[in-house]
Amino acid sequence: MDRSSLLQLIQEQLDPDNTGFIGVETFASLVHSHELPLDPSKLEMLVALAQSNDEGQICYQELVDLIIVFLCYGARLNRWVLQTYHPEYMKSPLVYHPGHRARAWRFFTYMFMHVGLEQLGFNALLQLMIGVPLEMVHGILRISFLYLAGVLAGSLTVSITDMRAPLVGGSGGVYALCSAHLANVVMNWAGMRCPYKLLRMVLALVCMSSEVGRAVWLRFSPPLAASGPQPSFMAHLAGAIVGISMGLTILRSYEENLQDQCVWWVVLLSYATFLVFAVFWNIFAYDLLGTQIPPPP
Repeated sequence: MDRSSLLQLIQEQLDPDNTGFIGVETFASLVHSHELPLDPSKLEMLVALAQSNDEGQICYQELVDLIIVFLCYGARLNRWVLQTYHPEYMKSPLVYHPGHRARAWRFFTYMFMHVGLEQLGFNALLQLMIGVPLEMVHGILRISFLYLAGVLAGSLTVSITDMRAPLVGGSGGVYALCSAHLANVVMNWAGMRCPYKLLRMVLALVCMSSEVGRAVWLRFSPPLAASGPQPSFMAHLAGAIVGISMGLTILRSYEENLQDQCVWWVVLLSYATFLVFAVFWNIFAYDLLGTQIPPPP
């Protein structure tokens, strides 16, 4: 069901006067009537996200996108913690799946989907703690380029090294930012005057290592039975490599023009070579190697 159809359905059944609002109790009944049971804490969380005023009403015209993402890809699993490979979740057009490699946008859009609140929380914390300060210093263009380079390298690396696995989460871009920043801090430790540099570095390393460990565990030892391979963790490593190589050059040259840096062109050429190799790998290697890809949901 597309967005317009869902809007029309809600309006006809729940808002005949076309006020643009439905009550919170009506919304909760709608969730349960469609076999989407939520415990009280999850329902309270959804209502808090949806409620636009203090009058017990929800503006459903602004809520439809949230309903689609939350209910179809989250609530239907009835599990926020340690979500695993699931047919409904993996039906999202944003997730990278090896069976949908021809849909090139998935190599980028997988960064908008996350496997549970743990992964989303780790990535959000790292981006706030490291990404925002980097953007304030180096500008949105350089940091965005570095982030997207890590995202693309992450999905392409998974398609080469973990050919049967899907991929979700923005860890490729997040780890590109974090590894670039941490490498830059180490190389310029003596000249940095930030009094909390050691604490920030320790916190970042703890968060990064915890997320990698969790991703590896879910990939090989999922807590629940799954219908296919778990999301891969190789994007974390690919993002870290991009950050140390490309990102370190960007951060160290923030006062200079990148076009004048010989090292920048070497790194950029290496990255472009990897992209070309990965494209040909995705076109030919799966058939040549006879890789058994799990059927896309």
